[in-house]
Amino acid sequence: MRIRPASVRVRLTLWYTAVLAVTVLALFVAIFLAVRAGFIGQLDRQVEAEFQVVSQDVAEDVTDLSELQDEVPGRLFEIRRDGALLFETAAFKDLGLGTVAADGASSRKTILTPAGAAFRLRSGPVASGVILTVAVSEEPIRRALKTLVVILVLALPVSLALAALGGSLLAGRLLRPVAQMAARAEKISAESLSARLPVEDPRDEFGRMAGVINNMLSRLEGSFDRLRRFTADASHELRTPLTVIQSVGEVALQEDLDASTYRDRIGSMLEEVGRLSQLVDSLLTLTRADAGAIATRRKEIDASALAVRAVDDLRPLAEEKRQDLTLTSAGEAHVLADEPTLRLALVNLLDNAIKYSPPSGPIVVAIRVKDGEVLIEVADNGPGIPAEQAARVFDRFYRADPSRSSRAGGAGLGLAIAKWAIEVNGGRIELESQEGRGSTFRLVLPRMTRS
Repeated sequence: MRIRPASVRVRLTLWYTAVLAVTVLALFVAIFLAVRAGFIGQLDRQVEAEFQVVSQDVAEDVTDLSELQDEVPGRLFEIRRDGALLFETAAFKDLGLGTVAADGASSRKTILTPAGAAFRLRSGPVASGVILTVAVSEEPIRRALKTLVVILVLALPVSLALAALGGSLLAGRLLRPVAQMAARAEKISAESLSARLPVEDPRDEFGRMAGVINNMLSRLEGSFDRLRRFTADASHELRTPLTVIQSVGEVALQEDLDASTYRDRIGSMLEEVGRLSQLVDSLLTLTRADAGAIATRRKEIDASALAVRAVDDLRPLAEEKRQDLTLTSAGEAHVLADEPTLRLALVNLLDNAIKYSPPSGPIVVAIRVKDGEVLIEVADNGPGIPAEQAARVFDRFYRADPSRSSRAGGAGLGLAIAKWAIEVNGGRIELESQEGRGSTFRLVLPRMTRS
């Protein structure tokens, strides 16, 4: 079972220490091998120098070797001729170095004496059939190497301990922004979405992460604000018809009225119920749209034919206000769209125009094609929309003139539904309006061309 520390700081420290341990160990091995190679090279040069000095003395007179012991005191060597020992120094013999066989070829080797001492030997011919072997002790070098190994072995844990301490401090410093962000984020709730995470350096990874989270908090704050406004507006819109129904019912119960008056009161209540049902349907449509629960199936449809059916369906409402509802079309205009949602967008625009246009006013629905796009326009001669409010008319429950909208029976959801319905079909909605001179709402969809 693998043990994994929970703390990122501990894991970073362990990884840092482990990597450094491998690096330092490799460095120590390299240092040891380099120093050892240098020592061996130095030893070989020393033994070679000894060989040259002795060989010169031997080469002068091979027959008389009695004075060599005194001429080269302290040196370790032996001389053989045709394999037979001619001469060896006392120290060479005492150390047991005479057991080395000389084959007459120049060579270097390291041997251990019976006592365990290491010597570097250099053998080679100095005259015809005469072989000289010189020995130099390796013990100083070996002691130096052992001292070096002890130093390196002692330095390794000390360096790793210092590395672990430094790595822990460094990891703590690097992770400090994360700890600060975590502490701040822990305090953020739905009531404090305006709070933001601290950003020490927006250029590094932690700064960019904090920036991304802050942007997410901004979007959440906006969503929560819209949800609060939506809830408040929906509650207000639902409360109004319910209050009217309750008031009419209570007054009717308190008074002694005739059948005709009761019918009028019930009719008023049913009118408010209808308004309430329409509002609930709109809210359900928007809620399902937000949740992606409305299935759409886009297919090729004729926008002109769809507009004719929508105008025919709403013409009775326009006739009640003696409005002139006309349709102009440039012919077939085929688009790829979901027919129910596209019709919903157009019906909401028509209903909006009928509500806010004055009695006997004209309402014109025009279908035309321009630059490869199908344009469905609904123009009225209503009060118009001020330029500073034009960008907000598609917001839910937004009404440029709340009092006038209330009298017209609108809840401020029709344009929001129309905007969603056209966008889900890959189109867009546009508005042209002048205050006091009416408005033109335009549904724009890509035109389908038949091959």
